[in-house]
Amino acid sequence: MTGVTRPFLPDWVPVEVSRYLTHTVSQVSIRELARSADCHPSTVMRQIHRVEHQREDPLIDGALQYLSTVLQQGADQEACEKDVYSEEDAIQGLSLLSCKGAVLAVGRDMPKAVILRDMGTEVQKSVVERRLAEVLALRDWISCFSSGRVFRYRLTKDGRQALAQLMAKAEQHRRARTETTTQSGISGHIATFPSADLSAAKRARYGFQETPLQTLSRLTGRDGKPFLSNEMVRAGERLREDFELAQIGQHVARERSEFTDEPRASNTDASPAREAFQRASAALCALGPGLSDIALRCCCHLEGLEVAERELGWSARSGKIVLRIALEQLHQHYESLPPQNQMIG
Repeated sequence: MTGVTRPFLPDWVPVEVSRYLTHTVSQVSIRELARSADCHPSTVMRQIHRVEHQREDPLIDGALQYLSTVLQQGADQEACEKDVYSEEDAIQGLSLLSCKGAVLAVGRDMPKAVILRDMGTEVQKSVVERRLAEVLALRDWISCFSSGRVFRYRLTKDGRQALAQLMAKAEQHRRARTETTTQSGISGHIATFPSADLSAAKRARYGFQETPLQTLSRLTGRDGKPFLSNEMVRAGERLREDFELAQIGQHVARERSEFTDEPRASNTDASPAREAFQRASAALCALGPGLSDIALRCCCHLEGLEVAERELGWSARSGKIVLRIALEQLHQHYESLPPQNQMIG
């Protein structure tokens, strides 16, 4: 297609949808679209009929209505793309839907969509923007399998492929910006909490991308059981939360000391950040060398298993087994704590 047939549509709009909107909104003939696309008019006609048939889906219909307005008003393409869709949000939504049994539920008049995940004893709910859900449906990354007052969607094969591509792209971008990795073991990043020299501190990379634990939690063994139990995953997430809370407290203390006359908090100060630092240090010490290395890298620094194995000098595919052992012992460590220490924060 030439630029004439797609003047103001964002890059994430599929070609078929672009031709449909150009024909229905901009009143460009099918023959002219076919000439610009160098294809037969019947091909363009089938594409337009297919998109028109999909308007029974409320998410696709909402996306087409929005794009029709954008095309009529000639809105700024870059601003439109940032307001509606971002790769980080797409990775987050697709990662949640990639869990076994996860569904996205939305009603015709609901301003938000909800992703439901069965975690065994409980159902976790995650709210996502309706516009993002509309983009996922428009790109055929999710498909409706149940309609009525509430429409339910599942991740498609194209959606899983898109998730892998987006995560690979985000990983390449992250590696390009990655600071020098910290030294291995407990004497690395977390043990430098009281130090005044924080210029080489490694920032936690937890964000919208899928964590190594979330990836491993979907794996199953030969017996069909999950490779990681829910208890192991919660133990790893608890270590990460303590780790990040300690880093936030460290950052706040440094900013406070720079803009006020108050001295930086000492090691004996009682604060949520200090307590989180002590909990994380105690957990890593309980694991010992080796196990604490892989737990620190994969749970706290969110490094992939291949990166961790390479940095630690381990053989390929050994990190997965060691991490599982570390998470099992980490769960036992948290279970052995007194009742008042069972919850963080």
